[in-house]
Parts: sequence; structure tokens; C-alpha cells
Amino acid sequence: MSDTNKDALPITVRNVTKTYGNVYALDDVSLDVKSGEFLTLLGPSGSGKTTLLMVLAGFTRPDCGSLKFGDEEMIRKPPHLRDVGMVFQNYALFPHMTVEGNVGYPLRLRGVSKQDVATRVERALDTVQLGGYGGRRITELSGGQKQRVALARSIVFEPRILLMDEPLSALDKKLRDRMQIELRHLHEQLGMTTVYVTHDQREALTMSDRVAVVNHGRIMQLAGPQELYDRPENKFVADFIGDSNFLSVTREGGTLTAGGVKLRTSCNVPEGDSLALMLRPERIHLLEDAADDETNVFDATVTEVVYQGESFLLYAKLSDGSEVAVRGAIRADTFAGLPRAGAPVRLGLAAADTVLIADREG
Repeated sequence: MSDTNKDALPITVRNVTKTYGNVYALDDVSLDVKSGEFLTLLGPSGSGKTTLLMVLAGFTRPDCGSLKFGDEEMIRKPPHLRDVGMVFQNYALFPHMTVEGNVGYPLRLRGVSKQDVATRVERALDTVQLGGYGGRRITELSGGQKQRVALARSIVFEPRILLMDEPLSALDKKLRDRMQIELRHLHEQLGMTTVYVTHDQREALTMSDRVAVVNHGRIMQLAGPQELYDRPENKFVADFIGDSNFLSVTREGGTLTAGGVKLRTSCNVPEGDSLALMLRPERIHLLEDAADDETNVFDATVTEVVYQGESFLLYAKLSDGSEVAVRGAIRADTFAGLPRAGAPVRLGLAAADTVLIADREG
């Protein structure tokens, strides 16, 4: 397998639309994927992310638009001529074949010699840490091993583009978390341009160079993981990525007010009067001492405290009736010392964490 991305191709999507009756699965989508990039399409069920991946793979023909791999137009090219690797959600392995038979299948379709097939299959299995498994039957493998076989089959012919449709969704949480890191390392090793589909926002943030958040067939925001989490461009992205509470913001001249508090912020403030304050639970803290001039302070009353093992989640109601959540780490004996339901508390939010967004879905 190649260890550079010199052969990776950029992907250019322009004004792609796909309708089913009156429903827009894709609504005038334009997107650029850089050569060698790991880009994730993230969104809820029915958002259009898998439809877009199927357009890239050639299994779905859009109503209109352009799709280029490098400089070559691909819209009318059938899937088997696109030279892309594909990993499906259900792996799509042949149960009657051995591991070696499954992985070598794309090479045999391409007329590769038997000796070369054996060499390349062995190399692909070594790449996904399944060396020595070639003679096993698919039915003898665990879920994680099947996923690796599917991945080996998709990379054995060294495609320049790799497409993955929720390949980890059938795995248990621990294995899924481990495979996320392994897939990321494999991408770095092989350097293929990779487009990955998931509805799991934590998975997207863990693995991606950039993430395209998709909803109602449109791209809501395209950004790196940290920018997406810390600076969402609209309420849908802020709500879908991570946990958030929102407070309506009133703007009077240069003064911004939310939850009965005049806000201090060091972040950019969007134009327009319809604004919301995004409150990430882990960015709010319980104040025991006096706050500095760079902290917004909210008076609140605790409504519930939830133990979550490594952390606690405290729900509180502000003086204007708004509800917020506070998440914090639990150390030895700290949970017992937390305020209980009915107790008054002061909540602090640093100016740097005071993020204002346009109060719209997208």
C-alpha cells in the first residue's frame, strides 16, 4: 500500500440536486474535498448525507449538477469505472468466501494475476492488522474483524478515493471508539481522499479534518472540528453538535442581555437583532468566590443533580425562568458536596465562552 497521498484526488461537487417527488434529498449542494482530506458528512437520519455519498459512488444519479474527481467529470460514469473504494454499513461481505477470497475479489474483477492477488491481499490484511487471517471464513470472524476485512477489500486495489457509509455503527461502544482511532491512523498512512458518513457527532469530531453538517439536503456548515464545536454558524449546528442550552438575547444599542444579565463577550457578534446565547454545559461553572470582570454571572436555583460516573449534570433555573445545565468532573467525595434541588447557586460563564449565534435553524 502506498504511504503517501501523491495519487489522492480532490472532489468537486457543484449545484447537485436530487429530488424524490416533492422531497429534496439534495438541494443545490456544492462542496470541495481536498486531496488527501478526511471529510465527514454528518447529520440526522434523512438529512441527505447518504444520498450525497451515493452520488459520489455512482449509485445515485442526481437530477442536475456537476461532480468531478480531479479534473474529470463523473456524473455519467458508472460506479465500477470510478475507481473508488467503498465500505458499506453492513460490510457486504460474501459469507461463502474466505477472508482472502473477499479481499481479493476486486482484484480478480480487474484481471490481476493470481500471484499478484495473493501478494496484494496479504499486504492489505497486514495493513488492517489481520495478517494470517486469509484462510478463515467470514462466519468465523467477530464484528470488528469483519469491519477490517471490508476495509481491506476497499483499499486492496489502491483507490485514490475512499467512501465509507457508517462502517462502525454495528460495533459496540468500546470497539467503535478504538476503531475510530485506527481508521484515522490508517487514513494518515494511506493518504486517500476519504469521505465518511455518520450521524454520530462525537465520531465526526474525533476522526475528521473537516466536517460538513447536513440537514434537509443542504450543508449547514463546513468547518474543522474545533471551529464547528466552538463557533457554530446557526442554531441547528449548535444544537446538533454537542449539548447546548439557548437563551434569547436582547440587543439595545451596544448592550446585549440574556437571562437577565448584561453579557460580556470576546467573541464575534452576528449581525441582526435575532440572537441566541449558546451555553455548553461544560463551559459553565459553579461560582463559590467573587467573579472577575471577564465572567458573566447568573443567579439560579438548582432543580436537579444527576450522577453520571465521571461527571455530574446539574440543572438550574435562572431568575427569568430559563433553564440551563452545568456539567463538571467528579473527584473523590465531590458529588456529596454539590448543592441539591432548591438551593441557590451562582453560575459563571467566561467572556471567551460567551458565544452568540444567529437565532435561526440554518
